[in-house]
This record gives sequence, C-alpha cells and structure tokens, in this order.
Amino acid sequence: MAVYFSNGDIDFSLQNEELLKKWILQVIKNHEKKLGKLNYLFCSDEEVYNANVKFLNHDTYTDIITFDNVEGDSISGDIMISVDRVGDNAKLFSAKFEDELHRVIIHGVLHLLGFKDKSDEDAALMRKKENESLQLLKSMSW
Repeated sequence: MAVYFSNGDIDFSLQNEELLKKWILQVIKNHEKKLGKLNYLFCSDEEVYNANVKFLNHDTYTDIITFDNVEGDSISGDIMISVDRVGDNAKLFSAKFEDELHRVIIHGVLHLLGFKDKSDEDAALMRKKENESLQLLKSMSW
C-alpha cells in the first residue's frame, strides 16, 4: 500500500520523503508485518490539541496522536504530528529538529505495531525500539 505525508493548518516541508517511506516500510517488515495505509498529517500545536480533546478526551498538548486502523498483520493508521511540539522538544532535549521529527514519525508506527508507552517498562522498550529504528535510518543512504 502506501505512506502519505500532508499538511494540516501549517506550511511544512518534509525532507527526504522517499527515503522516509522506505525506512517506515523496513521497520514494519522488520516486525514481520505488512504496510497497509499510513497517513501522516503535520500540523500546529492547536490542531493536534483540538483533535486530542475531540477524539480522545485528553485536555493536553502532545507531539503525536496515532489513530489505529490496523487489521491483522496490515499496519494502517492516521498519525497527527505537532511540528510546534517537535521543535520545542528538540530544544528541550538538545536534539536536532530532524532527529526529533524522525523519532516522532517512527513512534507512531511503533504504536501501530503494538508497542505501548504508559508504564515505565513499556516506555523504556518504546525508547529502545525508537533508537533501533533511528539507527536503521542512519544506515540507509541519504
């Protein structure tokens, strides 16, 4: 199937889209799943916040919301990413914006693959899987 990137209420340009699509597909394959349809929507803090309140009843700002449409081994979903929050978190963690963005992009996929992050133990495993995925991206040619 496919991975789609689009913008919500902001003007945002994603770099290296084709490489990122190949990377996402490889992470899914590495977990012995198939790619269904992934829709990424890059938006402002406000748009993600409003969706968080409306659809999840969470009155909080967040960097990502993942809507799960997984069917069997086919990984599908809609992923909203707050570009504002990614930028803030990059500064907070002394990371490059692109590195933090890539972490958030794959974080959504990992949720769709079944990884959780609510408990300390689950969060530690999620971080490990994010780091493994980021290493894979670095090993792929830019």
